[in-house]
Amino acid sequence: MTEALTIWTFDWVPEGTPGPRGYVRDLRLRWACEEAGLDYKVRSVPFKNRGAEHFARQPFGQVPFLEDRGITVFESGACLLHLARKSEKLMPHDPEGEAETLEWTIAALNSIEMVTVPWWFIGLSNNTNNPLESWMLQRLKHLEAVLAQREWLAAGQFTVADLLMADVLRIPKVRAAGDFPAIRSYVDRVCARPAFKRAYDGQMAHFAKGDKLSR
Repeated sequence: MTEALTIWTFDWVPEGTPGPRGYVRDLRLRWACEEAGLDYKVRSVPFKNRGAEHFARQPFGQVPFLEDRGITVFESGACLLHLARKSEKLMPHDPEGEAETLEWTIAALNSIEMVTVPWWFIGLSNNTNNPLESWMLQRLKHLEAVLAQREWLAAGQFTVADLLMADVLRIPKVRAAGDFPAIRSYVDRVCARPAFKRAYDGQMAHFAKGDKLSR
């Protein structure tokens, strides 16, 4: 019997509108495991008073990180690629399909999220004159052109690249930016997958349990 993977996340995060509940990035790993049918368990590190053991496994004191039979991996993108090697439901094993999945997984992080996250943070305090607005909209425009022509990003199938890209794009403020019908349809399609709902519900229940323990 294969030993279950361990996904590490916080024991609790604050409620908010929107998030962070439902958006903490351990959801990406839960989702990948649900898609691939990989056994996993979830363990917690303190949200408050982050200790040396946490920093030893995640140098920036963030989550998630993943344990797999003595291997520890941090950063959600690296964890997803580690998981993708375990199942063709996440990444084809032929060289061309793997290459396409890898490039679009990195694109989600380096070409889209690298812009949307700072744009979102700046918008919290400057919602009328965001200096990153045109840059972000340009990136979304390029992505819109791609998604208008295809159902999935890579290899003609759902892959871990779609999981990651949709998770980046489903942030409410990002979804509301500009007029990009193909992107909206894509996010709706990817997030309608049963595995996403199971992962989302699991994270919400985990943090709800943390509420009870913190009282």
